[in-house]
Amino acid sequence: MFAAYAARIDRDEPLDGLKLGERPEPKVPPGWTTVRVKAASLNHHDLWSLRGVGIGEESLPMILGCDAAGIDEAGNEVVVYPVIGLSGHGVGPKEPRSILTERYQGTFAERVAVPEWNLLPKPAELSFEEAACLPTAWLTAYRMLFTNAGVRPGEAVLVQGAGGGVATAAIALGSAAGLRVYATSRDAAKRARAVELGAVEAFEPGARLPQRVDAVLETVGAATWSHSVRSLKPGGTLVISGATSGPNPKTTELNRIFFLELKVVGSTMGSRNELADLLDFCAHTGLRPVIDSTLPLERAREGFAKMAGGELFGKAVFTV
Repeated sequence: MFAAYAARIDRDEPLDGLKLGERPEPKVPPGWTTVRVKAASLNHHDLWSLRGVGIGEESLPMILGCDAAGIDEAGNEVVVYPVIGLSGHGVGPKEPRSILTERYQGTFAERVAVPEWNLLPKPAELSFEEAACLPTAWLTAYRMLFTNAGVRPGEAVLVQGAGGGVATAAIALGSAAGLRVYATSRDAAKRARAVELGAVEAFEPGARLPQRVDAVLETVGAATWSHSVRSLKPGGTLVISGATSGPNPKTTELNRIFFLELKVVGSTMGSRNELADLLDFCAHTGLRPVIDSTLPLERAREGFAKMAGGELFGKAVFTV
């Protein structure tokens, strides 16, 4: 079957390790099933995998891709929940959780094998391309906002780094839920798009906001950390799910954190139940994922190149 996969690891030139070509059909252990992939979306996780983050040379070749929507063996339209190993479903009860492409082959292929437990019905209101955007970036944003930040309609949120998949999801979800959303980006065009998406205002990184916010959603890391902490009102919450600019800020702002009783919360992905809630939320409200570009899987390299160059606003989706 045709697939996009990591053939080798290159920390400096990750796209040099990306190969497109034939791979074996997926193995289907007891309790697992196969999905005929109709659409799969690109995440930063896939780019980091090519750099060797989360996998080693011993795991190669590894088909990339965490997210997919497609057709199961019974002909049902389904969405793949990409976290394997929770509650022992389809694996041994002591196996640690992992995301597709870390221990098991991913979704950038004609077919993917996953535990039966990892499939959710695709709402008829969503296209395959839209549904394929939700299980990683949008689920991460959903958990950051509504589980870990615990914000309520009318409260204010800052989303750092508008343009990335998690950030654009957070802006759209927050606006749809009645939050007052601010955003930052170095790129003027991305700031304008953020406002179109629902942000009240968008600023250059580090700019003073019109008000201090109840929560900050942080995926950028070192470059925006100080601004994130300083933008919070007393008792506010900083939720972090990534550090694309690096994990070690020059200053940690510890005095401000303890004096203002700020909360710093780590957030990774979301639960299967949260994905089900997110699917329902999008189906019933009319909210749809922001798709930057849709490409056939044969042109996956173009999507990877746009992500590596910071040119995406929203998700790149590959169709099979």
